[in-house]
Amino acid sequence: MQKSCDISFKEKVNIFSYEYLKCIKFIIDSNAPDYILTKKLYSKLITTSHLLEDLLDFHGAKNNKEWVYYREFCALIRHFSLAGYSQKHILNKYSFYDLDQDNRINYKKEAQNTHQMIQNCLRKASPVILVEAERLDIRIPEYGYKKAYFPEILSGQHLEHNIDEFEDTGNQAQNLTRIASEFLEIIEDFEHFAFYEKYEGSKLRELVPDKINEVEIRRFEMLLHNLQSSFDSYVIDTRFSSGKEQLKLLRSHFSIVFHILQVAGRLLHFYERHLHDVGHKDVYNSVSKLLADMVEVDSLLHLTVNSCLFYAWQFLSSGKDLSFKIVNDNMERGTIQVGIPKERGFHSRPSMLVAKIVRHYGGEVSLCIGKDKFDASSVLDIQWAGGKIKKENIERIVFSGDVRALADIKILSEVNYGEDIMGKGIPLPAELSYLH
Repeated sequence: MQKSCDISFKEKVNIFSYEYLKCIKFIIDSNAPDYILTKKLYSKLITTSHLLEDLLDFHGAKNNKEWVYYREFCALIRHFSLAGYSQKHILNKYSFYDLDQDNRINYKKEAQNTHQMIQNCLRKASPVILVEAERLDIRIPEYGYKKAYFPEILSGQHLEHNIDEFEDTGNQAQNLTRIASEFLEIIEDFEHFAFYEKYEGSKLRELVPDKINEVEIRRFEMLLHNLQSSFDSYVIDTRFSSGKEQLKLLRSHFSIVFHILQVAGRLLHFYERHLHDVGHKDVYNSVSKLLADMVEVDSLLHLTVNSCLFYAWQFLSSGKDLSFKIVNDNMERGTIQVGIPKERGFHSRPSMLVAKIVRHYGGEVSLCIGKDKFDASSVLDIQWAGGKIKKENIERIVFSGDVRALADIKILSEVNYGEDIMGKGIPLPAELSYLH
């Protein structure tokens, strides 16, 4: 079995650099202020830079004084092209998302500014990369690509929607309820990243990477990707399906946030891996300083936090009411009768656990005492109901609403709402592990 190749490392670098450097020359040659880089160009940059970076890493370029600069520039091109591809996708799709009906959010201008910053970094880096390639005696292509090779993905035409094979198997409402509930869970989980204001440079450096970092943002990116995939697989969407505009708007909310987080994740990766000072010395510090000349750190952090994560939270927040409506329009409803917490009634702990169950699923649930109804997602409402229960010496009560929440409330009631007769907490069943 052949384990090696007769082609030398240097010759392989020439081969793997050729299309990559043709793209770099194209960026230099098309440096007109009104030219916007296209998805096809980003795609070419992503694939060629990735292959070249893999080749360089395999041969140890990261730890070689001669080659480390060329390798780091390659990483810059790859990650900013990945960010640019996602940002360009947002701009291409923005009018189709139909999110401008929420007047609280004015994102398009910010999206254009973010894309412009990504372009500027690529343009600034390109001449430096060419100089570095010449220093390493890498063959430079005589010509870059022609502009016609990288057309925009949009055109003035749209294909007719003429496939409508709608067959409701009875699972549409169930799938919608599940997906909208999962979206509400993501919104609640993301809330500790909630941005209600924009931050200045010194504060940004405190936030990144200690509180905001690539690992956390990628986790939410994956959750939203899974949600979008689930929607596309299990929710039937045709011209004639009921509530089509609601479905479109729901998908738009988690789709745009997914792509915004893709941009943020790439920018955070580049900052944390290539710009953030973690105590490197000598050549690595020199590389970081050179990269910082091409990527202004404060601008990068500003766009990551104030243009990406700030607006990610705005879109998540604006999608909350829509998700609640979809859950309540499609959920299966039911009623259960259960006992009250023994000895101490609905004080803080039992009330909080019931409310957390209801909020976990997102559907409406009422605690019913005769003709009176109390919101079971509100700790305060449950405690008010607790006062009436105690005053009237009631021993069994009714919950009505989302059957998923009712099933868990029933499990909770069977362990005396999570506490012993002295009011101390006890372990909860595995089905309620999300309450911890």
